[in-house]
Amino acid sequence: MNLHRKGRAALVLALVAVVAMAFRVSWNALRDIANAVGADDTAATLYPFVVDGLMALALVATLVLAGRDRTFALRVLGAYTLASLVLNYVHGLVPKLHDPRLDWTRLADWDPANWALVLLATSLPVGSIYFGSDLVAKVLHHRPTPIPGPDANTEESTEITTNRSTADLHESTPTPAVSLARFTVPDPVAVDLGKSTPALKPPVPVDPAPVASIEPRTVAAESTRTRRATGRVPDAAKPSRPKRTAEQLLAEAREATADWPDAKVTGEGIRRAVHTSPANARSLRDTLLAERAATAAKAA
Repeated sequence: MNLHRKGRAALVLALVAVVAMAFRVSWNALRDIANAVGADDTAATLYPFVVDGLMALALVATLVLAGRDRTFALRVLGAYTLASLVLNYVHGLVPKLHDPRLDWTRLADWDPANWALVLLATSLPVGSIYFGSDLVAKVLHHRPTPIPGPDANTEESTEITTNRSTADLHESTPTPAVSLARFTVPDPVAVDLGKSTPALKPPVPVDPAPVASIEPRTVAAESTRTRRATGRVPDAAKPSRPKRTAEQLLAEAREATADWPDAKVTGEGIRRAVHTSPANARSLRDTLLAERAATAAKAA
């Protein structure tokens, strides 16, 4: 492992050295091109950093980004590499560009070619500002995709199984309906196995009502859908106990909990003792405990 790291480090250092030497060779040609299109000495010195420097930035962005952003960085890298190659090629073809005292000159004898080369040389700095800013913004906003661990597949399969099991709970198997069909039962008196010549009586049809009593009882599946009232509730179905007032409930609660300790005076216990709703039971509990606390304070 240590040797592997040393080999990678040596490879990176060698690549940096080669790129630095290539930049020095290209720097001479790009500086002369900048002087030829009218740049001063300072601008001509910085011009190679604008072109080849953006190529280095695009290369780093290609290693960091992914997807469409990586494709965009590759296109910027290819475009500026091609532009630098063209300018280096023109520098080799025009001997006048090699003069260190050169101030301004034509890049080609043919006017359209000269115009195109001047446009290319002067547009590269502006393109570096635009594309360089865009690449830096993409790198800063990039979020690397996390590498899934060994338990990722297990967690995913468990989640899928859980979701499927939960979804299946909402479906219930419909209970098969039991149909009562009419059938006939022979008369037990007429069928006698001990006699050889019995007279069989015709079968008597039996009403399905008695048969239904011996069949297994069918229970309808419960439905979560609330049914609306279809009519007026009969008086016999209404509760016979009249509705009690708050004072009556409190009196019954006092009587039921007279000998209870404070720890036993709970909402559930009061609800069972006086048969009221949980909300009323909690209110009665608070009232009774407050009364006991006041009585204890007076006694002290």
